[in-house]
Amino acid sequence: MNFDDAVTFHGHACPGLAIGYRVATLALKELGVRSRDEELLAIVENNSCAVDAIQFMCGCTFGKGNLIFKDFGKQVYTFIRRPHPDALRIAVKWEPPSDDPETEAMWKRYAEGDRSKQVTAMVQDRKARRMKSVLEADDSELFAVKRIRLEIPEPARIYKSLACAACGETVMEPRTREVGGQVVCIPCSEK
Repeated sequence: MNFDDAVTFHGHACPGLAIGYRVATLALKELGVRSRDEELLAIVENNSCAVDAIQFMCGCTFGKGNLIFKDFGKQVYTFIRRPHPDALRIAVKWEPPSDDPETEAMWKRYAEGDRSKQVTAMVQDRKARRMKSVLEADDSELFAVKRIRLEIPEPARIYKSLACAACGETVMEPRTREVGGQVVCIPCSEK
């Protein structure tokens, strides 16, 4: 698997995907396994484009229960190879190259909604430069890597599905709520 394969999976090339690709490549090299089932677990602390590369490259997905999302907004990724409690924690320390004042002004225009040809071309050029920087940097320039010990999260569990008494849709049993003596889903419990 290469970066172009990750781009195909994700849908576009961007610096965030490049970071995730590099994180995943390092994790696979250090841990020596791509997850076919749940033997490799990834804990991600953001929901950026980088996570798509980790899913694709490492085989860690929400559906298999071996991708855990912690909404901390940090570019930190932790990998555990079950059944061992030793984990690899990768924190992104990369700083993007500084923009010149003209690029900075164009980026501001883009952020405010300007999608003119001139502004869009600058944004694409900026993204390309940043991707190139990420893809060509040494791991030591990109990441702070630590070996840590963690309590191993439980493997994915399969729960019974119940019908919500209000809307009739099925919901996994631990996500149901009891309201007025009836079992309902969370959205219906909040109405």
